[in-house]
Amino acid sequence: MDQAKVYFDGSLLGFYEDPKKLMKEIKKLRRENKLSSSVNISYMDSTNEVYINTSAGRIQRPLIVVENGKPKVTPEHIEKVKKGTLTFEDLVKNGLVEYLDAEEEDIALVAIFEKDITKDHTHLELDPVVLFGFVVGMIPYVNQNSPGKSLHGAKMFKQAVGYCSPNQGYRVDTDSYELYYPQKHLVKTKVMDLFNSDERPVIQNFVVAIMPYYGYNMQDAVILNKGAIDRGLGRLSYYRTYTSEETIYPGGLKDSICYPDEDVDDYLGLEAYSVLGSDGIAEVETFVSRKNVIIGKTSPPKYVEEISEFGVLKEKRIDSSMEIRKNKEGYVDKVFLNSDGIAKRIKVKIRTPKIPELGDKFASKHGQKGVVGYVANEEDMPFSVNGLKPDLILNPHSIPSRMTVGHLVEMLAGTAACASGKEVDGTVYSGSNVEDLKKILADNGFSPTGTETFYDGLTGKKVVGEVFTGQISYRRLYHFVSHKMQARSRGPVQMLTRQPTEGMEKEGGLKFGEMETDCLIGYGATMLLNEKLLDDSDKIVVPVCKRCGIVAVSDNVQKKTYCNMCNKSEIVRVAMPYAFKIFMDELRALMIYPRLSVKEF
Repeated sequence: MDQAKVYFDGSLLGFYEDPKKLMKEIKKLRRENKLSSSVNISYMDSTNEVYINTSAGRIQRPLIVVENGKPKVTPEHIEKVKKGTLTFEDLVKNGLVEYLDAEEEDIALVAIFEKDITKDHTHLELDPVVLFGFVVGMIPYVNQNSPGKSLHGAKMFKQAVGYCSPNQGYRVDTDSYELYYPQKHLVKTKVMDLFNSDERPVIQNFVVAIMPYYGYNMQDAVILNKGAIDRGLGRLSYYRTYTSEETIYPGGLKDSICYPDEDVDDYLGLEAYSVLGSDGIAEVETFVSRKNVIIGKTSPPKYVEEISEFGVLKEKRIDSSMEIRKNKEGYVDKVFLNSDGIAKRIKVKIRTPKIPELGDKFASKHGQKGVVGYVANEEDMPFSVNGLKPDLILNPHSIPSRMTVGHLVEMLAGTAACASGKEVDGTVYSGSNVEDLKKILADNGFSPTGTETFYDGLTGKKVVGEVFTGQISYRRLYHFVSHKMQARSRGPVQMLTRQPTEGMEKEGGLKFGEMETDCLIGYGATMLLNEKLLDDSDKIVVPVCKRCGIVAVSDNVQKKTYCNMCNKSEIVRVAMPYAFKIFMDELRALMIYPRLSVKEF
């Protein structure tokens, strides 16, 4: 057998005749605590190469060492750890537990459960839940789900709105959210207990029915119960903090936070300053909208003003007051004032109540996200034989294609938790199984399958078939339709091109780009194409000389239009984008003289 190449942190170290013996010796030294636990070794039989890794940045995870078909960690060790006479670090130093990186784990055979260990196994998992990350480990029954949807559910944890911190009222984050009535989980995992997730709850327990509702919950749309919303379901406050300060300029001039006088330049009018107090700051608990100033401020002019008629240099002030951002209307929650003795700094915190409405986003932990498609009156909601009305109605088609069986099991477990008055353990692999949940439901007078008979709230007729329903934790995400809504008919335009501005803050429209244009060309919708790219954009009608093909001159004083090249009066009016006219002007600046060929249609 050829000598094996030995690589140390990616560099060729040398050659060795018996690579398996080398690997065995290094592992033995590591388990005897003569080598660092961060050293990993692996042997690739296919390439006859040994890799020894000690570099930083590798991900390692702990595994119980298995020798001769038995784990080296015994129940006696576990009892000592529980009592505190033995630490986890002691297990690592004694070679009972070791850290493996990706390369060494690739050649190891790891058993998930102790009962599955054979003579070929080299390691045992500490617990099946450590197969997953912390965030995925907080998803109940995640082993029942498709991996992609579990990943989606994990990504939406950071988008959930909940209880931020006890000092929320005194924080001045740029953006923050606070859910009115966050709740504890009915179905928990061990990872949640490690995180103390109930101390910072981000969920509410919804009663969910999986059924269609007159087409309003097509695809990912969900239906909400208006009665539940009126009782506080999904309600929250959105906070935004605005900061302004008195800037000191060279020469001793500085800004002034005050109620602007009428003689300042760019004065906005009495209505704009209606919510300001005498100090120029918005009064607490007053409602402010887009056109209201929340911090009044005047600034010195950029240039020295002319001497007045009395020979005195009079300073003209410019209004530089602060308004709130578009679609962020709300109430003044708090005002914070700070001063260093020279200049003042003001922070105004705006509170906006956010009640669930059409277009807002909700999601379960299993990646079943959806926007509100309809808010149904409580009397119109379907109801069960016992008078139960769901808070949310989910589309049945969203379950089989996404294979989120864990979502169904959590609904069953949530009902069992409500019936028994006890939290249900939904930890992956080791939590309560479906048979246990069925027994709890049957003992408390519920259907063990989780289905119930429903009646239509509009017609009163019995719904054909039974409806699967249960309690499950749902999260309201910070995607609000009121923050994303953007539309305009007429509005401001750009100075150069005279085209509509872009972006919500500038009251702009949605861009109709090249790909949208190609679609209209493919559809043959030429009239709509002309409307979007010309009439709704930068249309201009210019006089053009029919003979020369150049843009004619419009003399507003003499009230006549003529061609300054041929002095003829064969002028026609041509509609074109203003951007095209600018393009022709730029070509003339480059000594290129464009001409238009005008024909009658």
